[in-house]
Amino acid sequence: MSDAAISSRVRPGRLRRAGAVLSDVMRRPSGAIGLTLVLLHLAVALLSPWLAPYDYKIMLSDEILVPPSADHWLGTDALGRDVLSRVLLGGRQALLVCGIATPLAILWGGLLGIYLGLRGGWVDDVVMRLVDAVLSLPGILPLMIVVVMFSGGNVVLILTLAVLFGIPVIRVLRAATHGVVARDFVLAARARGHSRANIMWRELLPNVFDVLMVEGAMRLSWMLLSFSALSFLGYGVAPPTPDWGQDVSEARVYMSLAPWGVLGPMIALSSLIVGVNLTADALAKALGLDRAQKAVV
Repeated sequence: MSDAAISSRVRPGRLRRAGAVLSDVMRRPSGAIGLTLVLLHLAVALLSPWLAPYDYKIMLSDEILVPPSADHWLGTDALGRDVLSRVLLGGRQALLVCGIATPLAILWGGLLGIYLGLRGGWVDDVVMRLVDAVLSLPGILPLMIVVVMFSGGNVVLILTLAVLFGIPVIRVLRAATHGVVARDFVLAARARGHSRANIMWRELLPNVFDVLMVEGAMRLSWMLLSFSALSFLGYGVAPPTPDWGQDVSEARVYMSLAPWGVLGPMIALSSLIVGVNLTADALAKALGLDRAQKAVV
């Protein structure tokens, strides 16, 4: 049978499996709630320019720190800007940056982890010691250093998050690969003289792809938190662009007088993180994986 014929038979099988996994996720309460929250945030991010009742840049000097009312459902901030408008628009940058950085992180980190799990030897030892050294640092510190050095911007944020969050993926996929390389079909491929690249692509990647999917969902939630933390510290999105972390940072000074300026973006960010984590948990259970299981060093 030709490769084209085999490929045409494999694709429907993969699509059916993906549909079955998605159906399993939606049947679980955590998956249904989590995926609904994530899809809701995506829809709001796409439609927010039309949903926001005010321009996020407009400052109403006579309506500073106004409490929630019919005109301003979530009140206004210390500059007279509508909080609801900024909350609706605040997730766009986070989802854009993290939505691009997450696939990049799991791509390079996953492939390197699979390669190290297959190759072993001194290369594996050296790279894993470097991984240990990077992971021993506080997570926000290298992010801040790189962003400050290169003056921020979406491109810098995407590349920095992708590189730094791909490092833990190396460890997880290396551990997952160790459970596959000793199987007969991998030994047979080696005996037939297949190259490492061929074994990685044809034998290993399909058998650790489920782990890669769950790891990607987990990394997305951590990236969203880190991105908001950077914005809170003043190293993320440049004002006046709406961002939840930045808005919390600006409003915290007036929290005793106007708590709505903090509560709005905090609830939005928390609901998105909860949604991603619930979806990741349901996805792991649907794929038969244990997120609490420790990775092999």
